[in-house]
Amino acid sequence: MRRRIRVRRAAAVALVCLAFAATGCAKKGMPTGGPPDLEPPRIVSVSPDSGAANVPLDAKLVVEFSEGMEPRGTGAAVELAPPVEIRSRRWKGRVLTLELADSLQLGRTYTLFVGGGARDRHGNALSQPRTVVFTTAETFPPGVLDGKLEAVGFRAPGTLLWCYRDGRAPDSTARDFDALGVAVGLGRFRISGLAAPAKWRIWAFADLNFNRSFEPASDLLASADTTLELTLAAPEARDLLVRMVNPRAPGRFAGSITDTLNDSLGVLRLQVVADSDTTRKLQYEVIASGFDFRWDPGGYRVRAYRDLDRNKSWKRESEPASEEIRIVLTPGGELVGTVFLLTRPEPAGAAPTGSGP
Repeated sequence: MRRRIRVRRAAAVALVCLAFAATGCAKKGMPTGGPPDLEPPRIVSVSPDSGAANVPLDAKLVVEFSEGMEPRGTGAAVELAPPVEIRSRRWKGRVLTLELADSLQLGRTYTLFVGGGARDRHGNALSQPRTVVFTTAETFPPGVLDGKLEAVGFRAPGTLLWCYRDGRAPDSTARDFDALGVAVGLGRFRISGLAAPAKWRIWAFADLNFNRSFEPASDLLASADTTLELTLAAPEARDLLVRMVNPRAPGRFAGSITDTLNDSLGVLRLQVVADSDTTRKLQYEVIASGFDFRWDPGGYRVRAYRDLDRNKSWKRESEPASEEIRIVLTPGGELVGTVFLLTRPEPAGAAPTGSGP
């Protein structure tokens, strides 16, 4: 049975998304005339390797890429957690070497993180972020958290999974997590090198505005409600499902219009009144074969009509219209397949067929 972790909305914060500075080619010459470089760079190798134990305390961290990288942004995209000050980032061709200002701590597990800000010299972003876990202890810790992040209203890849021991809560500005993972592909994550026996808590962080700063109004930080206990007998928790919703994500409203009168005059429109501002009647021009809109989450009253005089206002007595419906769009949700049926205008004095605005 899948272990489902329900995630609640929490304060929004930002963590790591790294800008890059575009640089030109240092060697001047005639343009090659070849096709543009659109292939994303890859990580070829990392030292220490993932799963390594007994790593020297004075180890240098080395990352080799598949091609020449933009040095400034890519260098900044490579970080170590728990944080250790990086004295210098040196490039030699495709190879980046990090020299630390302080030595690593004995018996400590570290995560080397290569973020999406890593880009090649043509601006192509790294194919996917990567974490490499190693330890200075004699043996590699056996704990593993493995699962999937279900993202609603934003893209899952690149979302960070902060891990804390014993139910600790994060300091969003200190990056004080005990372990770090990243969602890749379809949201899959695997966080290894965790201490066991121990209790662990996951917090998911999405930097939605990619600005490397704390932005509560735009970014997301949410915790899993469940504390996971890893033991020596069962050090791995698999098939975890973490669901994270962007409360500001627009909802989708799509459908079509059927005109029983087979008229072709004027313009088809949707007249929309949002619950958030009932004093305004919004007008959207559509075609009968289909419409597809994304609106802010909330409730709406919607009517389709044929605007014969093109004045962006429905005339009940003379212009064909559908009945009014009320819809509610949830964050990142979809309401598709709605069909509006246009009928003859109501004669003067007739009881209205809907509660039109």
